[in-house]
Amino acid sequence: MDFIALLAIQILYAIASLALISIGLAIIFGMMRVINLAHGEFLMLGGYAAIVATSHGVSIWIAMLLVAPLVVGMIGIVVERTIIRFLYGRIIDTMLATWGLSLFLVGLTTAIFGNTTVGISAPLGSFEIGAYRASAYTLFVIAVAIVVLAGVFSVLRWTRLGLIARGTMQNANMAAALGVKPPRVYAVTFGVGAALSGLAGGVLAPVSGVFPTIGVAYIAKSFITVIGGGAAIVTGTASASALFGAVNQIATFATTPVFGEVALLAAAILLIRVLPQGITGRFFRRGI
Repeated sequence: MDFIALLAIQILYAIASLALISIGLAIIFGMMRVINLAHGEFLMLGGYAAIVATSHGVSIWIAMLLVAPLVVGMIGIVVERTIIRFLYGRIIDTMLATWGLSLFLVGLTTAIFGNTTVGISAPLGSFEIGAYRASAYTLFVIAVAIVVLAGVFSVLRWTRLGLIARGTMQNANMAAALGVKPPRVYAVTFGVGAALSGLAGGVLAPVSGVFPTIGVAYIAKSFITVIGGGAAIVTGTASASALFGAVNQIATFATTPVFGEVALLAAAILLIRVLPQGITGRFFRRGI
């Protein structure tokens, strides 16, 4: 029974991690149809922002939950205004531009921080489950993921800002005719997606550490989760994270972490083969 409880917590942690690293991309790719190949670097920048802030005496909680999303969110707005804004509707050009941005950010952070792993100690200590011990920080990550998903859902579903954002993405000309400024909505939406990526990078920094090329480990899982989830931003991300996170963690416990990653990829291939429009293309069609 103790082992089952521990496994359940680890599965929830895997699901929460996937949801956190994917929700920012779900907004940028799912809503704006921008293929952002620098998404992993946004996560990396969030981790570095939290670590640098902590090293300068800022509370680790403020660094992770406030500094990281604010810094990456502002960077996202600058990127949208200087690069993405001129490439809407040009998928190949957007991919090339964000890939170049990814390479630039990796090179810049390598020049500043070096090619070594840096990190911060995970707070909160550990707790016992019978004969097993688990990090209490995993429960914090789970809680953050729940709050983030619930917050994004609430904003998109029940606020004027969410209504304007969804309406502008669906029909920018109609939104402009009603007095909305689409360029401003695009900038804010892209900035929010980047900020959520920074938040994820900051929250996961104590677990994984941070190094310039860590984005490579994030971006594949993020795209797999978003594509597997389908058109709905929150319900799609949550459902795909639940499926892939459970498969990954169960396979990891049964065999090795390497096979767990292989099982996740196999589950993604099977899901896309069976449901080419994603989970919410077949279920939860009215979800957000």
